[in-house]
Amino acid sequence: MTTYFLGVDIGNTKSHALIVDEHGRVVGAGVAGNGNHEVVGDDGFERVLHSITADALAEAQLPISAIKGAGYGIAGCDWDSDLPLMQRVIDATGLTAPYEVVNDCVIGLVAGAQKGWGVVVVAGTGCNARGRSADGRSGRVTGEGTSMGEHGGGGELVRQALAAVSRAWSLRAPQTLLSPMLVHATGATNVFDLLEGVVRGRYHLHATYAPLVFAAAEQGDGVAQHLIINMGRDLADLGIGVIRQLQFENETFDLVQIGSLFNGGNLIETAFKNDILAFAPHANFVRLAAPPVVGGVLLGMAAAGVDFTGVRDTVIESVETWFAAHSEGATGNA
Repeated sequence: MTTYFLGVDIGNTKSHALIVDEHGRVVGAGVAGNGNHEVVGDDGFERVLHSITADALAEAQLPISAIKGAGYGIAGCDWDSDLPLMQRVIDATGLTAPYEVVNDCVIGLVAGAQKGWGVVVVAGTGCNARGRSADGRSGRVTGEGTSMGEHGGGGELVRQALAAVSRAWSLRAPQTLLSPMLVHATGATNVFDLLEGVVRGRYHLHATYAPLVFAAAEQGDGVAQHLIINMGRDLADLGIGVIRQLQFENETFDLVQIGSLFNGGNLIETAFKNDILAFAPHANFVRLAAPPVVGGVLLGMAAAGVDFTGVRDTVIESVETWFAAHSEGATGNA
C-alpha cells in the first residue's frame, strides 16, 4: 500500500499544500492566497488551510485518512499561545495522522538544510531567525523586528535610507545619492517635498525601494554602503543568537539564508558571513533554492517516523517541477 504525506506552507502572500507519495513524488496540490491569521483573521486562516488541503486531496484522489504524516509551516505561528488555534483548524480537516506545526521560516530551514536541521536567517521584507538541532532542541528570536532589537529586512533598510536623506538635508551627515534617487522614485519635487510628503502621508516608502540602496552602493555611495554593511552585521547578530542558544559554536551545521536582501551583492554577504564565521567557523552557508513547502513535506515524513534523507532530493525535484509547471516562484515566503 502506498503511503502519502502532506506538506503545508501558509504564507503572507501565497499558501500551498502538497501531497507526496513515499517515493517523494507530488500527487496533489492546492494553492491560495495569504493565510496569516494576524492579517486575514482566524476565519480567513481556516478557509485558506481547509481550501488548499481539500484541493490537494481532490487532485490526488485521496481521502484525508490516506495521509500518514503532515508538516505545517504557518506564518503568524509565532508563540505557543498561537498553537491551539492552529491545532483546532488542522484537526477540523479530519486529519488523524501525526503532524508538526512550526513557524513558516522553519520549513525553509528544513527544506534548505541537508539533514533538516541547522539555523535559518530570513532577510526579506522583514527579518527572522530560527534553529533546530539534531536532538530536537530549538532556538529563535522573536521575529518582531526593531521593537525587539532585531534589525534587518528591506523595510528597515528603506527606513534607514530615509533617515540618511533627512540627515543629509539638515547637514548633519554627508550628502548621498539616496536623496535624488528617492526623490525620483517617489515622484517628489525635491528632498524637502519628499520629507514633508512622507510625514503627511503623500509618499509611502516601503521595502520595494530597497534595491535603490543597493544601486546607490554600487555607484560608490559611501552612505548606502555603510547601511548595507551594517544590515549584514545586524542579520548576522540574529543568527549568532540562535547559534549560541543551540550551542553550535564549534559544530558543523548548515546556515540557510532566505530572502531577497541576500541577493544584494558582496557587501551584505561578506559582512554577514564574516561575523557568523568569527563566532561559528564551521557554519556551512546555503541559499534556499527549493520551495519552502518542501520543508513541510519533510516534516510530515519525520512526524510519521520516516527517515526522509533518502528521498529528500526526489521531493525537491518533484516539487520544483510542479512549481515550474504552474509558473510559480520557487523561493517566495520571505
